[in-house]
Amino acid sequence: MNEVLRIIDPGACSTVQDLGRRGHAHLGVPVSGAMDEYGHSIANWLVGNAACQATLEMTINGAAMEVLSPCSIALTGADMGLTINGAAKVQWHSHQVQTGDSIRIGTARTGCRGYLALAGGVASPMVLGSRSTYLGGRFGGHAGRMLKAGDILSCNGMDQADVQKTRSLLWSPVYADSITLRAIAGPQDDWFCQDSNHFFQSRFTLSPQSDRMGCRLEGPGIKKDADAPENLLSIPIAAGNVQIPPDGQPIVLFREQTIGGYPCIATVLSCDLWRLAQARPGASICFQRVSLETGQHLARTWQGVLTTVRCMLATQTQPIQPPKPTAYNDASTSRECSQ
Repeated sequence: MNEVLRIIDPGACSTVQDLGRRGHAHLGVPVSGAMDEYGHSIANWLVGNAACQATLEMTINGAAMEVLSPCSIALTGADMGLTINGAAKVQWHSHQVQTGDSIRIGTARTGCRGYLALAGGVASPMVLGSRSTYLGGRFGGHAGRMLKAGDILSCNGMDQADVQKTRSLLWSPVYADSITLRAIAGPQDDWFCQDSNHFFQSRFTLSPQSDRMGCRLEGPGIKKDADAPENLLSIPIAAGNVQIPPDGQPIVLFREQTIGGYPCIATVLSCDLWRLAQARPGASICFQRVSLETGQHLARTWQGVLTTVRCMLATQTQPIQPPKPTAYNDASTSRECSQ
């Protein structure tokens, strides 16, 4: 294990995350993990890691770091303005850094969360099979907390030949201010027979009161049917469940809880959750109803896209000349990454 980075400025909310801590909900332990699994996975593949390796997730404001030993890095996700020794570098591309280099990641200009991968993966103790930080439980990641100035990030063993490879993804997602999320009705959609169409035809605004537990939406109030049960006993929840609390303002759940007590009118497809993870307060959100069969087909298609990208990056043998960094993602040349 090599010490690679010293944190100079941790940013607003920077934590170590991997693909999550699954299989422990019965113990009250949530999945946690990267909010945007797409950005997290691509960052890992760009430096030769498996997707399950841990990365540094940064929200809104990026971090400043000093390099302690040579390594390959890649930054994906939100457009945060990566610089190495003051020189602008493109994201979605691997870069080699040397001892003494200075890395700075700025404030997100589009998107919400950035993912910094180190060749070999960010090293931290495994807790219940994962390195992810669970802030509510104060375990996992770096001492169970957000990073702070002076922290040292290490990486697991690296293949030095692999570290020298240059990889690049020649497109990046467009993080739009208006998002359509595909969703399957239920599991408590029969409580909302009168307002179900109203929900799927309405447009909501992402509230600033959103975090890793869930995204609160503001918009037309969604009402239960008059003959619906008064209360719901707490039940297991899944990421993507859209709860309707008594005030009628939807909450899309994420990865930091295991049970909920509000009925769920719909469930967002897992392959669309990364879009919501990158949405900023004020973004416009609407929901498109799809059938269970269509949702399963879309999920399989998305997994095929990820497999294609992973194989493409793994087999890149020629050095890739990255495009020049720009102030903002150019929507005219960027391509959407979802199907």
